[in-house]
Amino acid sequence: MQPISIVGPAAADLADALADRLDGRVAVVACGSDDDSATGADATDGGVAAPERAADIAAGADTELSLAPSGDWTGAGRVEGLDDLLDGLAPDHEYLVAVGESRLRVPTVLLGADADPATVPGTVIATADSADGVDVDDLVVELDGAEPWITRETLVRRVETSADADRSGAIATFTGRVRARDAPDDDRTTHLAFEKYEGVAAERMEAISAELAERDGVFDVRMHHRTGVIEAGEDIVFVVVLAGHRREAFRAVEDGIDRLKDEVPIFKKETTEAEEFWVHRRDS
Repeated sequence: MQPISIVGPAAADLADALADRLDGRVAVVACGSDDDSATGADATDGGVAAPERAADIAAGADTELSLAPSGDWTGAGRVEGLDDLLDGLAPDHEYLVAVGESRLRVPTVLLGADADPATVPGTVIATADSADGVDVDDLVVELDGAEPWITRETLVRRVETSADADRSGAIATFTGRVRARDAPDDDRTTHLAFEKYEGVAAERMEAISAELAERDGVFDVRMHHRTGVIEAGEDIVFVVVLAGHRREAFRAVEDGIDRLKDEVPIFKKETTEAEEFWVHRRDS
């Protein structure tokens, strides 16, 4: 799924125009804010976006949701955070447009004369004084070229559609996440930042996956490593293996993550409560 966040006055207008241009299943989420002037959304007491606002801005969407600051969203229960919302929608949607939410680490459009790119954690792909100042066609191109939001469930669904799925009796997965500390008295790790050589890292992961899938009894292997800033407790990397039996699946998963860590050019900067350092330099 390709997510995008649009923040600022008249963000809803740009979201509506963008949703109409996107080719695939689109989810539009109207996010609540303490400052409704920043989102372009009507608000109820306490600054929660009115539930019907998602429908107002999502004429081209397949899924319409309103997410309140409390984490409540209409029509589908409760989520603990915005990353959970992305994870839940990713397997069934090609795009997600979040309106009025600046905390997401996803490609972001900032609207307004006073918009400051330093205030958002995502990569700013466009800025303009108003929605009319953004070329929607250019925005579609930028969005399609951005890193997708991939989940473990997305990879599982992909291997389940493999040509040899009817011969498989096992799907094994590995999920790597940010560990807050190794020992109880360690300084707490607040977040990790990952950078990779564009193209090279993806090609190497594809090559490793293809080599593992050539093993007897292994039918499909998928890998994904997230980049950017990832906070303590959040997921970093996934390896998913479709195999005939559990032993082949488990071995391929273990070898897959070992080879990914050893062979794929992804670099990690760790930030703790006391310091910040590049991990490969600390280990050398």
